[in-house]
Amino acid sequence: ACVCEKNKRVTNCRLDRGVCWCDAVGSGVTVNCDTLTSKCLLMKAEMRGSKSGRREKPKDAFEDTDGLYDPECENTGVFKAKQCNGTTCWCVNTAGVRRTDKHDADLKCNQLVRTMWIIIEMKHAERNTPLNTESLKKFFKETITNRYMLDGRYISSVLYEKPYITIDLKQNSSEKSSGDVDIADVAYYFEKDVKGDSIFHNNILNVSIDNEMLKLEKTVVYYVDEIAPEFSMKSLTPGLIAVIVVIVIAVVAAVVVLVLTRRRGGKYVKAEVKEMNEMHRGLNA
Repeated sequence: ACVCEKNKRVTNCRLDRGVCWCDAVGSGVTVNCDTLTSKCLLMKAEMRGSKSGRREKPKDAFEDTDGLYDPECENTGVFKAKQCNGTTCWCVNTAGVRRTDKHDADLKCNQLVRTMWIIIEMKHAERNTPLNTESLKKFFKETITNRYMLDGRYISSVLYEKPYITIDLKQNSSEKSSGDVDIADVAYYFEKDVKGDSIFHNNILNVSIDNEMLKLEKTVVYYVDEIAPEFSMKSLTPGLIAVIVVIVIAVVAAVVVLVLTRRRGGKYVKAEVKEMNEMHRGLNA
């Protein structure tokens, strides 16, 4: 027996030639505990846990999707391009994020589109002084390369604009080799860490900059695919539609205010009356 340090959602662990191999919960797929487990298998394991009542479904598990779902995975652990929930189906990218409208079971997803760029945006708690930018960049770059085993060349940038910290991970199809961990898996592990729900076995991430613990209030993940997503207006969420309606109402209100303001000016009223009188004289001539 052995302990899978990089994935606590496993069973039946055994040691083979110095490597710990375990079966992922929910799928039974054998995973190598020396590297990260794929996001698809992790999501499947989490759904199995939530169904059994051991843990609650995260209310904000993913951005730009419909939340946590029970995915279909290939034997290699990657997402199947087509995902379904009953008779409703949609296409996903390599990060498992929905990239099309929802359709019936006849939907065709010809390929698993690669997510080549992941943007992780965090907001730290209010503080009087900004963090040291160089120390912050060093911490996150070392954490991503050491803890999540991602080659440093895939960390495009670490940007600090108080109170926002933005990390860009870029890895297109031609760059990624078979031995490289995927940026989608790295982002998922990282997101779980900063939200206090670590996938690692008894190994909590402490975000410390210059020996000061950093409290993160919000984390949002954005995905950019090699092929643009295929959404229509029908797919807009009620929240987004409400925002659009509010903007339209605000524009209309601004026009009304502008008209009322102009009408209060004496010159505008006199000019309007003069034009109307000239029109009446023209009609009576």
